Amino acid sequence: METLVNDLRRSFQTGKTMPYEWRVAQMEGILRLMNEREKEIMEALWTDLAKPRTEAYLHEISLSKAGCKFALKELKNWMKPEKVPSLIATFSSTAQIVPEPLGVVLVISAWNYPFALTIDPLIGAVAAGNAMVLKPSEVAPSTSAFFAKFLPQYVDTSCIQVVEGGVTETTELLEQKWDKIFYTGSGRVGRIVMAAAAKHLTPVALELGGKCPVVFDSDVNLKVAVKRMAIGKWGCNNGQACIAPDYIITTKSFAPKLVDALKETLKEFYGENPLESADLSRIVSSNHFRRLTDFLDEENIPEKIVHGGGRDEKHLKIAPTVLLDVPHDSLIMKDEIFGPLLPIITVEKLEDSFDLINSRPKPLAAYLFSKNKRLEEKFVQKVSAGGILINDVALHVANPHLPFGGVGESGTGAYHGKFSFDAFSHKKAVLSRGYATEMRIRARYPPYTHHKQIILRRVIDGSFIALFLGLFGLHRD
Repeated sequence: METLVNDLRRSFQTGKTMPYEWRVAQMEGILRLMNEREKEIMEALWTDLAKPRTEAYLHEISLSKAGCKFALKELKNWMKPEKVPSLIATFSSTAQIVPEPLGVVLVISAWNYPFALTIDPLIGAVAAGNAMVLKPSEVAPSTSAFFAKFLPQYVDTSCIQVVEGGVTETTELLEQKWDKIFYTGSGRVGRIVMAAAAKHLTPVALELGGKCPVVFDSDVNLKVAVKRMAIGKWGCNNGQACIAPDYIITTKSFAPKLVDALKETLKEFYGENPLESADLSRIVSSNHFRRLTDFLDEENIPEKIVHGGGRDEKHLKIAPTVLLDVPHDSLIMKDEIFGPLLPIITVEKLEDSFDLINSRPKPLAAYLFSKNKRLEEKFVQKVSAGGILINDVALHVANPHLPFGGVGESGTGAYHGKFSFDAFSHKKAVLSRGYATEMRIRARYPPYTHHKQIILRRVIDGSFIALFLGLFGLHRD
């Protein structure tokens, strides 16, 4: 691995990745990859996750295409130095912020959206002018093999490399010195990544997850709201998504209506036997299957199931499952679910949900369904989360003008759109001065006098009169 990183660093140091033309060529190659290899992408996603074709296209391919096209359109503007005001104290000068690539970066992606979560950081890193190593998730081996086989045919392999493998290879990669590490995955592994990066003082972006809450008010259009919530839960990789709803909070009086609406919607979406539905992804592995069934088999939990609960271990399928009033200290309420299980927690007043959410680690996303604008304002003001969406689920990730990232234990750093460019760039401060006024401004230099100090204080405070006196020597030494 050390040789690989050194080779990439030498390529970067030649300045090869700096020009606008190189960056555009790589992104155009990535776009061609998505257009020409769509069939292979979908086959890999089906093999890894039994991901429905429509879902694979909407959530992985189309969003990645849109992100790449957006970056191509905006790149010239992103690369331009940003002029900022100068101070009287630095007269005469110009000031600007110049974005520059960080260098050689490592991108470690996740298995749940194994195409999009690899290609999206790649687009940002390339747009910013970096060399990089991509490490796709070994838990999605077909998609990982796709990148290893096809990506080198579309990009400059002297600056962009794919490394496959498991824990051993990832550990070896983390031992190298990088200019940034971008990791998507669990908080447990995120801590390992951060500890490894600390040895080299390497900056990190950690895209993690958490228990994303959904607060349901009783004044909503129930049929529409439940459909939106359901497609954001079970239509996002069968709940295996970092922004999927993890649990619902609603009032005790409204919960029965909500449960009935969920039952009706799930039957409409996935039929009488959802285990046979082709529109639900399977659980990614037997380990994750057992983790989810452990939630359901915990003491006092089976009687809380109000819908679903079916499982097929042979085919790694678990039916959409709704639970009502599970204990707050149960495993399903302690850990991120990352699957098709959805507990409902009831409260007396909806405002009580704010304290419940804030008593837990900050989530990657928080959702509110309500027509009450005052409640919406309170929710946005009082709930801390990576992102907030009102009256829908997950759609905020599709807006390239919004940052996508966590806060606290749900992650650090953000990307998408220009935020991806910024994530892989250093904002270099540049101040440029001329020599025309140097001979006249003597107050900044020794020997210091009382009158010089007065002039300097006034200049620092923004006094044009003091600047005039300093420029034309109208002060006493």
